[in-house]
Amino acid sequence: MSGFDPAVITHNLPEIGSGLVMTIGTWAVSLAIGALIGFVVALMQQFCGRGVRAVLRIYIELFRGTPFLVQLFLLYYGGPAFGLTLLPLVAGVASLSLYAGAYFSEVFRSGFSSVPRGHLEAASCLGLTRWQAIRRVQLPQMLVLILPAMTNLAIVLSKETAVLSIVTVPELTFVLTGIGSATFAFVETLLVLSLCYLLLVELASSAGRWAERRVGRFIA
Repeated sequence: MSGFDPAVITHNLPEIGSGLVMTIGTWAVSLAIGALIGFVVALMQQFCGRGVRAVLRIYIELFRGTPFLVQLFLLYYGGPAFGLTLLPLVAGVASLSLYAGAYFSEVFRSGFSSVPRGHLEAASCLGLTRWQAIRRVQLPQMLVLILPAMTNLAIVLSKETAVLSIVTVPELTFVLTGIGSATFAFVETLLVLSLCYLLLVELASSAGRWAERRVGRFIA
C-alpha cells in the first residue's frame, strides 16, 4: 500500500509462470480447434444444402451475436441442468473454441469467395477435380488473403482467455488477481498482467507477419 513493490512479483514468479503457461496453452488449443471448426463450417456452407447452411448460420450468428462471457456461463453453470458437467478448463477451452469457430468460419467463407471464379474454371479445364482445385488452387490463394484477418482474430482470442478466470481456470489473470487480492499490490500485478498480454499480442503479430512473408509467393 505504501508504494510500488517489485518483490510481490519476484516472490510469486513460479505461480505467475504457471499461469502464463496455462494461458498460452488454452489459447493455442482453442485457436487450433476453433480454426478447424471454422474451416469445416465454411466448407459445409460451400457444398451442403440449404437446410444445413441454415443450421450453420444459426450457430454463427448465435456465437457472434452474444458475449463470450455469457456463452461460458451457459456452458459451465447451465450445462449441469442438461446433464453436462464439465471441469473449468474443459468448459473454458470448449467455449473459446466454439466462439472462435464462428468467427473463423466467416474468415474462411470470405476467403473462399475472394478467389476469382476464373481460376477454378481454369483448373477444371486442366482436368482437376473439384477437391483438387480446392486444395491446389483455392486454398493457397485463400490463405494469402485471409492471413491478416486470422492474425487479428488470434490476437483477440489471446485476450479473451482472461475471461476464463471467472470460472476459476488457473490462467494468468486468475493467478495475478489472486496475488493482488492477497497482497493488495494491485498496481504491480495489473502492470505485469498488461505486459504479459502485450507480449502475447506482439508474438502473435510477429508470427502473422512471418507467415504472410512465407506464403506471399502464392500471390502470383
